[in-house]
This record gives sequence, C-alpha cells and structure tokens, in this order.
Amino acid sequence: MENSKEIKMEGKILEKLRQIEKEKNIEILFAVESGSRAWGFASPDSDYDIRFVYKHKKDWYLNLWEQKDTIEFMTEDDLDGSGWDLKKALQLLAKSNASFLGWLFSPVVYYANDKLLKEIQTLAHTSFNPVSGFYHYHSMNKGFEEKLGTNEMTIKSYFYAIRTALCANWIVKKRTIPPVEFKELYPLIEVEYQEKLDELILLKSSSEEKSNVKVDIHLLELVKDITIENNSLKEGLENIKPNKELFNQLFLKIVNDDNKGT
Repeated sequence: MENSKEIKMEGKILEKLRQIEKEKNIEILFAVESGSRAWGFASPDSDYDIRFVYKHKKDWYLNLWEQKDTIEFMTEDDLDGSGWDLKKALQLLAKSNASFLGWLFSPVVYYANDKLLKEIQTLAHTSFNPVSGFYHYHSMNKGFEEKLGTNEMTIKSYFYAIRTALCANWIVKKRTIPPVEFKELYPLIEVEYQEKLDELILLKSSSEEKSNVKVDIHLLELVKDITIENNSLKEGLENIKPNKELFNQLFLKIVNDDNKGT
C-alpha cells in the first residue's frame, strides 16, 4: 500500500477481519484483495474486494448437519467482503476453481499464515486442470466480447474482455495457472499493444468504473484475434483429475493445527 488512503483502508480492513474472527469464532487463514485492485487496473471508485479463507474449531466439522460455509459483509466505506470455510475452499481448489485461484495468488495480501498459504499454493500448482481453467475464462470472455465497440462497452468491460482472453490464452499455451496481475500477461502480446494498454490503464486510474471511453480499434481487434487463437488451440488441452487424498491430507492437517501462523 503506497498512499495514505490505501494505508488507512488497509487498517480498516484488518480491523474488520479481526471483528469477524471474534464474532464468528473462526480463524482467518489468509485474506487478500480480489478484482481490479489485485489485477492492477483499479479506478478511483473501485470497491475493495476482500476475499478470505477461514477455519472453525475442529468440532464444527463433526456436526451431523450441513452448516453455512460462507461469510459475507459490506460496509459503508466500500469494503466488500466474502470468505469461504477451509473445507469449501479446498473442494473448489480440487476443481481448479478460477475464482479461488485468483484469491490464492493475489499480489495484495492483507493477512496470511505464510507457511500454510505456500502449502495450498503448491497443491494448486501441482493439481491444476487446464481444461477447467481455460473454459472458465473462455466462457466469460464470450460475454464481454459481445460488448466490444458497442454503446454498452465501458472501460471496465474492455479490461474484463482483454484479461479473460489473455488468461485463457496463457492456459492454452503454457498449461499453468495464469498470473493475477494483468501486466504479467504482457509476454503473450506484442510491445505495441502493451504500450497502448498502459495508456488505457493510466486513463482508467483517473476515470470512474462505468466511464465510456474510446478504445483504440487495434485493441478491440486484439481481443477478437486472441479469442480466435484460443478457439483454434483448445482441443489440445489435457483434463487433469485431482488426487483427492492429497487435498484431504492437507485439510486434516490444517483442521488439527491449533497454532495460529503469522
């Protein structure tokens, strides 16, 4: 966090997370930023999308009945919070859930049990299913692509379109989890496009989320070209099945560990 506003907001976020821990009698294992602030193209009015994973006391998991495994909150000062219980999070990770992978590798970490976070990240890398990841981004991209060049396209919708196209392209070419930070996807495109995108990011940093701006025609065509390439390469993806026992072992290890990390 660089400027005074962000430092102040981080303090509020940590205070809110401590409050949640106390009220819900849980332990937050890690908490991060998601969305445009994590991707690196936030607008001045972007919310703080706080995402976290938590665990209950061991006995909670021995309940005969299914219990609520999510916690959500929204505050008046733009803190949009959503948390998943450890069991839910690991089950989704076993499916290479792209949303959770975005949390797991977010560059903006508010709090974490560092050792535990690295263990989960390692399991995510070794168990990543390219088919699941690709189709998540590829299907999302179709919706965003339809708005390109229309009156419905905002600067926000353009960035969602180019990011989802590039994430799918990363997976289809590298077979690995795509980076969360948008600019880390730049090696996939030529320098001339990188420079144009940098200019657009600068513009977005001073424009409201729903601002309509004129996007360079070459950047619009770039999304379409990447999508066409993705379609041509997708058949070669390998559908990797998770080793469920590895996930279960990690789950039991975390639930049985009563020591909080730092």
